[in-house]
Amino acid sequence: MNGRDHRSDEPNGNDEGRRPFLKTPAGFALCVFLAIGAVFLWLEHRAHVFGALPLILPLLICVGMHFFMHRGHGGHGGNGGRHER
Repeated sequence: MNGRDHRSDEPNGNDEGRRPFLKTPAGFALCVFLAIGAVFLWLEHRAHVFGALPLILPLLICVGMHFFMHRGHGGHGGNGGRHER
């Protein structure tokens, strides 16, 4: 080491005036291209998504019911394997 004290509470000279990536021109361009790509994906593949709904919807309903109906009793295995009488 060169004997300098490196503390984390001191501001670093390289970070001054630095903007987040999404606020730079390159970040903005990336967001625009991703939005355009999402629109084209939705327009070209929505028939596939709607065609798969009859297969996926019952599975999502079962998972949702399992999640919301287990709220009241505290989850699985709460009594350590013993049965109350």
